Amino acid sequence: MLFQLVMPGILVSVCVVIHALVMTALLGRLSRSAKPTRFYFLFSTWVLIRVTLWILSAHLLEIGIWAHFFAWQQVFPDFKTAFYFSAVTYTTVGYGDLVLPEPWRLLAGVEGLTGILMCGWSTGVFFAVISRMYFAKTTEVEARGRR
Repeated sequence: MLFQLVMPGILVSVCVVIHALVMTALLGRLSRSAKPTRFYFLFSTWVLIRVTLWILSAHLLEIGIWAHFFAWQQVFPDFKTAFYFSAVTYTTVGYGDLVLPEPWRLLAGVEGLTGILMCGWSTGVFFAVISRMYFAKTTEVEARGRR
């Protein structure tokens, strides 16, 4: 029983570490990226595609961590099923076609809460990137207007 209580904390901690590493790396790379001069729409669209891919990669890795745990504990017959369950639980879709055995049911709720928190964090980063792009563009337009 203690194992079922300790493991959610460890899995949540691993997800937070992964998310922190990916978000920090993402923001670091974006801060070093070139400033747009022409073709602003194409530049900003490319930035948003890259941000989206980084964020999705982080979430898929975190879902995979949970799935590996479920597979390791032989909660599901194979990794593919464990990954599917983890994905619908992490994203809070929760179809209900798969459920955890009685001793592991608490983990489903914890994984769902973890997914909500990590998605909220990702949304905040995405909003920050868009805000920064908007601020940079409006500052550039105002500077041109003063010339």
